[in-house]
Amino acid sequence: MTSDLLEPALVDRRAPRPPRRRRSRRPAWRVVTSTLLWVVVVAGALVYLTSLAVPLWYQVNGQRLLLVTSGSMAPKFTAGDVVVLKEITDESQLQVGQVVTFRPVGSQTLVTHRIVELHRLPALEQDTTSGRMVPVLDDQGNQILQAYLVTKGDANEHRDPNATPVSRVRGIVVGWHSGWGAVLQWSESPRGRATMLIPPLAALGLLELLAVTDSRRAAGSARRTDTDAERRLDALLLD
Repeated sequence: MTSDLLEPALVDRRAPRPPRRRRSRRPAWRVVTSTLLWVVVVAGALVYLTSLAVPLWYQVNGQRLLLVTSGSMAPKFTAGDVVVLKEITDESQLQVGQVVTFRPVGSQTLVTHRIVELHRLPALEQDTTSGRMVPVLDDQGNQILQAYLVTKGDANEHRDPNATPVSRVRGIVVGWHSGWGAVLQWSESPRGRATMLIPPLAALGLLELLAVTDSRRAAGSARRTDTDAERRLDALLLD
């Protein structure tokens, strides 16, 4: 007579799968704060780049921007406006009626007035002894003729007192922008640069600090999850 042998029960000793780590959701205040900080960074960068790009764009196109400091050309443009200046390469580019920027004889100040007359007059130079302006002579002793322009501000009653040599003309006004002066002056001032750069840099620093805080919080949460999983595994193996 035979009898059935009882088969021993099999015990599954395989380690349980560790629970999936869920990415912790950031609180609403954290999302809002990050969004606002990135807005500050992007806005500051755009404003600063624009302040650099606008003058550069005109320079690339052979032009420059000049701030108007008086109302002598009103109502065409007034103090606080910005004129667009294009350099000339030859006196033939000058015509009566054009608005030009020049340095008057004996002055280093730029003046922007309209041409009312063009003449060829004897070139003058300052005599080192008397200090008076005397004609310039060539090798044969003949007077050298030079192109001169007579100018006048639109708002002025009289013409400018002295004719200006074409060589002292810095360019022709080809356009102007009302009210740009205050903006350009502010953007090029130390206060303006600080206003454009400090807030974005501070915002980037805060974003970096928040990122480090989030990383440490995530690492701590991961360690706690691993510890809980190890405890459950040890409890199963000891059963």
